Parts: sequence; structure tokens; C-alpha cells
Amino acid sequence: MSRQGFFTGMTAAALLGCPLPDGFDPDADLSVGTMHPHRAARARGVAGFQTREHLAHVMDVGGLRVTTPASTWAMVGGELSERWLVIMGDHFVRVPRDHRGRAMPNARLATPAQLEAAALAPGRRHRKALVRALTSVRVGSASRLETEYRLDAEAARLPHMDLDVEVRGADGALIAIVDGMHRAFDLIVEVEGDHHRTDRAQWNRDIDRTAALAAQGWEVVRLTSRRIRDGSATSVVRSALHRHGWSGPRGH
Repeated sequence: MSRQGFFTGMTAAALLGCPLPDGFDPDADLSVGTMHPHRAARARGVAGFQTREHLAHVMDVGGLRVTTPASTWAMVGGELSERWLVIMGDHFVRVPRDHRGRAMPNARLATPAQLEAAALAPGRRHRKALVRALTSVRVGSASRLETEYRLDAEAARLPHMDLDVEVRGADGALIAIVDGMHRAFDLIVEVEGDHHRTDRAQWNRDIDRTAALAAQGWEVVRLTSRRIRDGSATSVVRSALHRHGWSGPRGH
């Protein structure tokens, strides 16, 4: 890598820990950028290109020069579907929590305003696709599965769902931090990754937490990756919403 070079595109997304599309090829050429007027990188295993400073901000990631999350997101606008731009955008703007469940806004990778600024930078290619995706990016999805379910629920015209919600008891003690909540219908939606099944301690915590939420009057709908991927998750939640008094669309 030359002094002027930096990783960008899907290579940068991988280095930033972003979820990647199923079709992503880990053996693809590394995406390396250089700032004008420096020449684009040319080497075996490298896809080099030249860009302008206002279109690609660079940061250090483990000793490597990598485009910032906002720049990375904007620069893959022509490589990803709108759905995947939303998944990646959700990943970048989420607010992490520490081991005690406390929000750490300073640890987030990007803000929605930073994504917007990157998308609207003068001369940005694929701006329309980025702006469309940005309207669906929300703070609160902690995984690809959560974003995928949320997008499917919105397409199915299910009611608005609050994300990453703290549930507390009457004494103010934290009972759980839930993935999604339909507050008006006393319904909680939890998206279960595979670790909820394979990790025995996590499995036991999930059972205890569901019981504690039920004692507070909440129904908990737990969605597996299979239900989300086969499209049946929205039907499960729709039925639960109707049980709780929602009178919205009754599609299949």
C-alpha cells in the first residue's frame, strides 16, 4: 500500500465489521482508493480507483487506512441493492450498549446526519439510490436480521414499531432491552439469532426474560432467522397484533 492509498468499498465495509451480502466474494480484489491527483493503484489482487477528498474521508482501523463508515456507505451506493444499503446504514448508525445495557452513543460508527452529508456531497454518484435508502435507515436495529424483519414489516403495513427499547418494572429496575415494541398493543418482538439456540446460558436468560416480561403484561413474539428468511414472520406478528386489538390490514 502506498502512502496515498486507503481501503474503500466493500473491503472497507468488511474491515468496519459491517454485515455483507450473501453473494459477497471474500476472494475478490481489494478495493483501494487514492485521492486526486495521485494515480489509482495498480497491482495483482487490487481494484484501484481515484477519487476526490470531499468524497472519501479516511480513518485508521487497526493500523490500516480505511474510508470512514459514512464515506464507505456512500461509496458502495452503486454496488448494493436499496435493501442492503439500509442494512448497512442501520449497522453504522446503531448505538451500541455495554455489558450492563447502557447506551454508548459515542461508540456509534456514524450518525444519520453523517450518512446524509456523505450521500449529498457534490458529485456523489448514485445519489438518488442513497437518498431513497436513507429514508428507511433507523437507529436501533442491532443486526441484519432485525433490519430485514423491520423492512418486511413496513412493506406489510404493520404498525410502527419502536426499536431497542428499555423495559423497566414499577420500581424502575431494568427488566429487559427488547428489539422491538408495539407499545399500544402490549406486544414485544424479539429477533433470535442462532446464538440464542446454541448458547445454553443465553437460552436460559431468554426464558427467564420472557417470563419476566409476561409478568408485566407483555406478549413476546420470538422470531427465528428461518421465519424472517421465509417471509412468515410478518404473518406471525400480524396475528398477534390482531389478538391485541389492531384492526389494520389483514393480508396474508
